[in-house]
Amino acid sequence: MNIKNKAAGLIGSAKKYWKTPPKGRYVTYKEIASLSGGGIGVRFVSHCLSQMTISVGNELIGNTIGISPTALYAIYIISLITSFPLTAIRARMIDNTRSMKGKYRPYLIVMGIPTVILGIGFIWMPYEHMNMLGKCIAVLLFNIGFQFFYNFYYDSYDGLINVISPDSIERSDVLSVRCIVENLSPSLINIAFPLLAKLVTGENTLFDMRVYRMTYPPMMIFGFLISIFVYANVEEKIVQAKTHLVRVKFIDAFKAVAKNKYFWIISLAGWMGFLESAFASIMHWMYNYQGACEAGQYAIITAIAGNASLWPNIIAPFFIRRYGKKKILIFTNLMSIGFIAMMLPVVRLTGKPYAIWLLLGCTFVNTLITALGHLLTPSVNADIRDYQQYITGERIDGMFAAVGLVGNLITMVTGSVLPMIYEKAGLNKEVAVSLGYSADNVYHVLYNRDYFISICTILIIASVIGAALNVIPYFFFDFTETKQKSTVSVLKIRALFEDYANGVLSDEKLVEAVDIIREAEEFSAKPLNDLSGARTVLREARAKGKAEYSAAKAELRRQKEENEKIEIAVFVMDELRRFTTPEGVAELETAKEIADAGINGFFGVEIAGEDFVKAMPRNTEAEKKRRKKVLELIADMKSAKRAAGKYFPEGIVEFDITRFDELFKAEDRAQLEFLAAAKKLKEAKENGDAVAIKEHNEKLRSIKKEKRIIEKNIKRATDENSVYHRAAKPYLDAVRILRQAENYADLDEIKAMYPAAAARVAD
Repeated sequence: MNIKNKAAGLIGSAKKYWKTPPKGRYVTYKEIASLSGGGIGVRFVSHCLSQMTISVGNELIGNTIGISPTALYAIYIISLITSFPLTAIRARMIDNTRSMKGKYRPYLIVMGIPTVILGIGFIWMPYEHMNMLGKCIAVLLFNIGFQFFYNFYYDSYDGLINVISPDSIERSDVLSVRCIVENLSPSLINIAFPLLAKLVTGENTLFDMRVYRMTYPPMMIFGFLISIFVYANVEEKIVQAKTHLVRVKFIDAFKAVAKNKYFWIISLAGWMGFLESAFASIMHWMYNYQGACEAGQYAIITAIAGNASLWPNIIAPFFIRRYGKKKILIFTNLMSIGFIAMMLPVVRLTGKPYAIWLLLGCTFVNTLITALGHLLTPSVNADIRDYQQYITGERIDGMFAAVGLVGNLITMVTGSVLPMIYEKAGLNKEVAVSLGYSADNVYHVLYNRDYFISICTILIIASVIGAALNVIPYFFFDFTETKQKSTVSVLKIRALFEDYANGVLSDEKLVEAVDIIREAEEFSAKPLNDLSGARTVLREARAKGKAEYSAAKAELRRQKEENEKIEIAVFVMDELRRFTTPEGVAELETAKEIADAGINGFFGVEIAGEDFVKAMPRNTEAEKKRRKKVLELIADMKSAKRAAGKYFPEGIVEFDITRFDELFKAEDRAQLEFLAAAKKLKEAKENGDAVAIKEHNEKLRSIKKEKRIIEKNIKRATDENSVYHRAAKPYLDAVRILRQAENYADLDEIKAMYPAAAARVAD
């Protein structure tokens, strides 16, 4: 009966929150289902394309097509170099996209179609009739296409988690569900692929091009079609003022992201751990080259290995709430070192019937532990993008990939290490020929048991070193869940005041922001709870009974939650009181001087010289921030002067922000008309009314044409506004700071709007 009640409750919740999120949350169940179900399709595509993407140790390109490690590294370097401009273009397109579908969703379709076409073309190239140079050129050219289209397609899907909710915990919850569901794709592939390979070739081999040609094209087409669910049903939720429409200049965005310390910490962890996955191919090699088991057994082995990542996804939300992301990342990476090292004695048993099963055990436990940490990576990346918006005022998600190109320069160097290890360990032409194998495919060396053990041993040692290096940067990551919540709270307040000043404030945003402010006013004056006392009571309650223990546990939880509210409250109130501090007063004085000079006179305002600024005191955090802001203002003055000379030689002309009002209204009106016409078309099709079908189709075409015109006009206005902002940035920032200070001082007026707004929201 209890199970029935739980099932009924679950079904009831699904119905209730299918289109409306639970209170305090942002994501509906329909969105979670669509993101997760559509993710199955994305993972089908990404599994296939990841096998075609150039990387050292790639089995399709190396073992099947037959490109040697040295040649593979050479075309990898060329591919990496071509990725620089393509990544920059992708970053700019994402950051400057304004669409009713959002920043990411449109590209799931636009980039998905050419991705699948390129993937099918790659698989059906006649590599068996090409020489080594021809193979390298073909693989390289396809990969240049993948660098843009496939990376754009996958990043668009992966980036949705950054904007699906401003709540870090909710993002982690959604990510957990998404990973559980989408991992059905690789699980199914891992089970079916060895069996299909046996069926196609009649042998226990995975490295036959016929297998890929039979399986990959239908998988990619099916995957793309399923991924359309994501495009159709998931909404992006970015905390930003509606009137904040500025196209970010590439170099400005690049500089802004480069200042994000958390971005560098996470990136450094990846760069330092470049060797950690060196062991990844060993189980495939043991099956393919050492005949460790039959195809049916290997299907079971890969299914079990793939299943290891399921369980961390289930428990991740609980662990994140209890321990936080930082502790989990450090713990899982430390554990990885030990579990990889456990593979060393296992590979020495190669040839024993149980060796591959022992290797599976090591791999399974390692994946079980490390998958929990890997799951957090997208969630952590989403958090640091919130921090980026907090420190710069701009949402520049795409530019993270562009700044990440610095990592590509690093991997150009570190990427040579693994091929070098392969070569030194025995994967080279000389050894292949000495063992009686053809020099065309050096991987045949792995048929020799002694060389197999020697090479695998070296790869495992390299992986242990990589895992040890990988964990170091995480000790410096201190952007906690509470800090993320504090940051988002301030972003909501800033958006509230910006929209209020521009006269486009929505009731929902007003209610949400005022609730945050009221809670901050209530909790900011409270002292933090000393949790040591509550923990002592909890330990003592264990011996007293279940009721006492439950009560003590609840009290500890209450004090923790209250402490979090206090920390957020202090952060929020610091923002609201920022202009009453000595540093804030100095900032206001400078802003007033620039604003009073006028839009064409502010260049004459004398800002302290850089030498003087660099000598400013840096004893407190506030003094450091003030000094940094003055240096940024000096740089902005120089940049604005160049832009004004280029775009406004006769003097800066103020942009009329009210132009967006009519454009937004027209956009909303066209969308409503489109939905109404689509509904009528559906009804006409159900009724079989040919005349009405034709009429509504024509109406839809007309509305689409109108929407395209409106979107072009919004883009044109946004471009003009962006140029204006570059040329007048110091002046506009000064006006914004003064206005923000006035609004913060007149908070009571906004609070007075709360009751009516709350009533309208309730209705």
